[in-house]
Amino acid sequence: MSSRLELANAVRALAMDAVQKANSGHPGMPMGMADIAEVLWNGHLRHNPANPQWPDRDRFVVSNGHGSMLLYAALHLSGYDLPMDELVRFRQLHSKTPGHPEHGYAPGVETTTGPLGQGVANAVGMAIAERMLGAEFNSEGHDIVDHRTYVFLGDGCLMEGISHEACSLAGTLGLSKLIAFWDDNGISIDSEKGSMQQWFTDETPKRFEAYGWHVIRGIDGHNAEAIDGAIVDAKAEGARPTLICCKTVIAKGAPKKANTGAAHGSPLGADEVAATREHIGWKYKAFEVPERVYAGWDARERGARFEADWNERFAAYQKADPARAAEFRRRVAGELPSSWRAERERLVTKVSTNPEAIATRKASQNALEALGPLLPELVGGSADLAASNLTLWSGSRPVGRSGGGNYIYFGVREFGMAAISNGLALHGGVIPYCATFLTFSDYARNALRMAALMKQRAVFVFTHDSIGLGEDGPTHQPVEHAATLRLIPNMDVWRPCDTTETMAGWIAGIERRDGPVSLLLTRQNVPFQKRTAAQVTAIERGAYVLSDASGVARAVVIATGSEVALAIEAQKMLANENIPVRVVSMPSTSVFDRQDAAYRESVLPRGVPRIAVEAGVSDYWRKYVGLEGAVVGIDRYGESAPAADVFKFFGFTAENVVKTVKQVL
Repeated sequence: MSSRLELANAVRALAMDAVQKANSGHPGMPMGMADIAEVLWNGHLRHNPANPQWPDRDRFVVSNGHGSMLLYAALHLSGYDLPMDELVRFRQLHSKTPGHPEHGYAPGVETTTGPLGQGVANAVGMAIAERMLGAEFNSEGHDIVDHRTYVFLGDGCLMEGISHEACSLAGTLGLSKLIAFWDDNGISIDSEKGSMQQWFTDETPKRFEAYGWHVIRGIDGHNAEAIDGAIVDAKAEGARPTLICCKTVIAKGAPKKANTGAAHGSPLGADEVAATREHIGWKYKAFEVPERVYAGWDARERGARFEADWNERFAAYQKADPARAAEFRRRVAGELPSSWRAERERLVTKVSTNPEAIATRKASQNALEALGPLLPELVGGSADLAASNLTLWSGSRPVGRSGGGNYIYFGVREFGMAAISNGLALHGGVIPYCATFLTFSDYARNALRMAALMKQRAVFVFTHDSIGLGEDGPTHQPVEHAATLRLIPNMDVWRPCDTTETMAGWIAGIERRDGPVSLLLTRQNVPFQKRTAAQVTAIERGAYVLSDASGVARAVVIATGSEVALAIEAQKMLANENIPVRVVSMPSTSVFDRQDAAYRESVLPRGVPRIAVEAGVSDYWRKYVGLEGAVVGIDRYGESAPAADVFKFFGFTAENVVKTVKQVL
């Protein structure tokens, strides 16, 4: 039987061996937090290595993701399908053990971490999802949603501003099943002599107490009994999230490099690895683990019991309330209701035959009114801009400390909001949406990238989408933002021109299961565009011929959003001069780009000059119009004035579109 120290030393050994073999990586954190991981994984974490997707498992997040070898070692040792060969191939091409944890590579990796602070924000989202689903589905005598979210985080996570945004909200919401472990080792990359006093002197415990957290101070992160007692204390807390402050030594066990900045992000070196083996009494070769250590870590039998117990409880729940049990199964599987196809067609038909000339942000709210009753999993929120983003609908119920609700008041926390939404999506059982002004997507940018990287189903609503917002001026008028969002791989961006396209964008976001969708919406009213049934269907292909030329088209005008109306008006003016042109509405460039070549050419025929019209930077549109075409765009910042005046000043008029078409021809 292995001692707890020997079980922890297995993590230390695997971490230093993998980093050394890769000649790249971060051994310090895994060696420093090994004792904490051992106590948590072997004494408290409810999980089943045979079924990493078991719905009621505890979630474990390594926010300080550079310490990925700690997670890989724990997964391997406890019995997940992560063989030793994958640890040997740490940081190598196509391995399941990349340099930072990547969701979807190794079983048991709950989220992609690496950009510091986002992991703890994801964990907040997971804890919110657990509480919401528990409030919705649990009933007297039937607690089918009852798990915790554990997160490891380091000083870097705490220095990042997103930790303030997410942890402040977690305290406000009283997420008592969220338990964080602070790796308080006093070291970061720039530490020359083990001190961060030049740049990090926060009173972290006081900070979290001010957020409303339960803070457990002064835990020796290498004392198993103290760690165990702190976890027991944290689990007993019923009203607040908990921060366990663990004083640790980075690269614990390394004779020369422990407690040094050099151990953070570099291999220990062959000599130091050998010395560490001797120092901690690890008498085994690289990547060798004795059977007694495997036996001490093995969670397969225990995990099977956890899941079997839950299955038994769920069977009783199913017997008592089969309809809710079926709904729960559907939700956690991420499937849409059986009535969805028929309902979506009804909604599309209704909106496409109702000629409303309204702002697309209002059309978005109308879409929520229609979609919300059909999709109880739809969970939303806004960064203190609900009245402007129009994200509230009549069925919105605030999420508070009681746990119920479907609407999160995120406060002015754009980055935290987006990362928390990612956590909601990762948890499962909900489809999150969140909102702010398009110009403030910059604040949320890295979390948007992470949603795309992790292929998560989330809808990001960005209103006030152009210089058309008017008087608030250049600081609030996005010009480069639509283009930069489109440049994020796997992010589908929709900029609808009216109510029909807005509904199509929402449906795309709900139906897409392999990535996020961003909706860019106007503040100002836009006219309704009439379409045939075939055109309505074609919207889902990203671009389509909205209004064809009366004869052979001499040019194609491509437009998005509020500028589609300008293109239609310019088409009429050109027709009066016997210049037939085609107008293509392209609400989603990425969706259009995924269509087959035949369809793309049917919309944008070869050899016909093209002009793009969008109130944003022009360079992005060169991929469609080429050097011989033209773009009516804006390559400078805006002005503070009423929207109509700003549009006219920058040339977003039908007359200027006509002029540009003539210049190209």
